[in-house]
Formats: sequence, C-alpha cells, structure tokens
Amino acid sequence: MFMIRPFEAVDTDAVIAIWQACDLTRPWNNPRADIARKLAVQPELFFIGCHAKTPIAPPIATAMFGYDGHRGWLYYFAVLPEYQNKGYGRALLAHGEAALTAMGCPKINLQIRDTTTNTSGITDTVTSFYEKSGYRADAVLSYGKRLIDDE
Repeated sequence: MFMIRPFEAVDTDAVIAIWQACDLTRPWNNPRADIARKLAVQPELFFIGCHAKTPIAPPIATAMFGYDGHRGWLYYFAVLPEYQNKGYGRALLAHGEAALTAMGCPKINLQIRDTTTNTSGITDTVTSFYEKSGYRADAVLSYGKRLIDDE
C-alpha cells in the first residue's frame, strides 16, 4: 500500500536521506534550508510518499511542487532506489499534478541535471520515466543565478 501525505517536520531527516540516496543533494543547496524555504511558501505542495505497512510508516518518496500563477514546478522528486519501478513515483507525480491542476496551473516544468543518476546509473532512465508520464523536452535553455550562498 502506498500513502501520500503532506510533509511534516518530523520527516526532515528521512527526506534528506532519500535525497542523498537518490543523488539530489549538492553542496550549494543546503537541504535543511531548502526545506525551511518550502515550508515558508506553499508548504501544502510538499508531499511525502510512504509504503504504509505500519501505522506510522517512514517516507520512501518526496516531491516539492510549486506554482507561481503562471507555471508549476517540480523539485526534489525522489523515490528510494529499492522502491523504484513499483509505481510509487507515478502515483506521487499524479498526486502533485492534480494539486496543481486544482489551483488552475496550466503547465508544469521540471529540470533534470545532466549528471543525474539512479540505480541503473544513467540519465536515460530518468528522462524515460518523465516521457512515459507525458512530459516532453521544451526547446529552451535553462539559466540560473545563485542569490543566496548556502555553502
């Protein structure tokens, strides 16, 4: 059984462990600061997936969604490697998409690092997951500028 619920502060260490297991953390992004930032803005769009075999099951998946009134975004989307390829990621993604749709969000964007790995160690598996979920590469260049140094 898979259950999706909002993030709670007690989930912090488990969520960071999931991000680390899925190679999502980077030195320039302090995960505790990123969690605090999300809790300050649209915390209702920060979801946890649990493999509910126990009454208080620990998180096995995470997803931060956001909506700025124009586009939705997906961040820190991760499923622990041992739970991947079981449909949990698709369920969590659909849950977040439904939340954004309910807010009137017309389109969702996400970014994949070109160094992204997963249990098979190849980026193609990550892009394949999103393509099977209906996502397509946009003809855009992604630029970023760091405003706050977390290091």
